[in-house]
Amino acid sequence: MPAPSYIPWLHRLAVLTACVALLPILMGALVTTKDAGMAFKDWPNSDGHNMLAYPWLKSAGDKFLEHGHRLAGILIGITSILLTVVAGVAEPRRWVKAMAACVLVSVITQGILGGSRVLLDQRGLAFVHGSFAALVMALMISLAVVTSRGWFVSASQSPVSQSSAGKFRRLHLLAIATCGVVFFQYVLGGLLRHQGMMLHEHLGFAFVAALMVVWLAISAAASGADWLRTPAARLAVLTIVQLALGAGAWVVRFGFGDYVAVYGSTLQVAVRTGHVLCGMLLFVTTVLLAVRVSRLHWTFSQSLRSEKNVVAFNVSLPLAGGAR
Repeated sequence: MPAPSYIPWLHRLAVLTACVALLPILMGALVTTKDAGMAFKDWPNSDGHNMLAYPWLKSAGDKFLEHGHRLAGILIGITSILLTVVAGVAEPRRWVKAMAACVLVSVITQGILGGSRVLLDQRGLAFVHGSFAALVMALMISLAVVTSRGWFVSASQSPVSQSSAGKFRRLHLLAIATCGVVFFQYVLGGLLRHQGMMLHEHLGFAFVAALMVVWLAISAAASGADWLRTPAARLAVLTIVQLALGAGAWVVRFGFGDYVAVYGSTLQVAVRTGHVLCGMLLFVTTVLLAVRVSRLHWTFSQSLRSEKNVVAFNVSLPLAGGAR
C-alpha cells in the first residue's frame, strides 16, 4: 500500500463539495425565512412533475425557492458521489475513504429528512433537517482538512519541550468544547426559527458562545502554529459579523424604536437568512480549527512519546551492559 501523501485533486474536490453544500443551505435558509417549506405537497416529485422536469425557471415565489432548494440538494448529491468515488480510488488511508463514504450517506440521509418533512408536514423534522445540515457540513470540512497539504506538512513539526505538548493538549480540549457550545447555539437558533421557542435562551447563550469562540481564536493565534492563525482570524471576524447580524435579526423581526418590522420584507429576509448562513460558517470554521488543533496535538504527543522512548532505551543500554 502506498504511503499517504497529498493528493491535490482529491483535496480540491473535497473543498468544492463543501462549497457546493452552502448552496442548499442558503436556499434552505431562504425557504425557512419565507415559510415556503410546504410549497409542494409531494416529494420527490414537484406538483406531480419529475424533479428535473419541473419548469423551475417559470415558477415564482415559494415554489421557486423550494424547488431551487431541491435542485441544490441534487447537485450536492452528485458532487458527494464523485468525491466518494475519487477517494475510494486515489486515497490510501482507509479511514479517509470511510469519511468520504459517510459524507455521501449523510447527504442521502439529509435528502430523506427533507422529503419526510414535506410528506409528513412536520415542522419538527424541518428543525432536525436544518440542525443535521450543520453536522454534514462539519464532516465535509473535516474531510477537506485531512486531505490538505497542511495535514501532511504538520506531521514534520515537533514540540520543543513537554510544555509545548501540554499547551496543545489544553488547546485541543478548548477546541472540542467550543465546537459543542457553538453547535448548541446553532440548535437553539433552529428551535427559534422552526418552533418559535427558546428566544431568550438563544440570546443569552450567544454571549457564552461568543466568549468561547474568542477565547479559542486568541489561544490558537498565540500558540505559535502558523497553520492555526488564518482560521483563528476568520473565526474572530465571523463572530463579530454574527453578533451584528443577530442584533439586526432582532430589529427586523421585532422592531426597535421608530422602526416597525415588516414581515417578509426584503431587508428582513436578507438579514435573517444572513444570520443563519453566518452561523453555519462560524460553526464549520470552529470545526476546521478544531481538526487542525487535533492534528497538531496528536503529532506533538506522538513526537514527545517517541523522544521519551529513545531516552528510556539509551538509559537502559548501560544497565543492560552492566548486567552482562
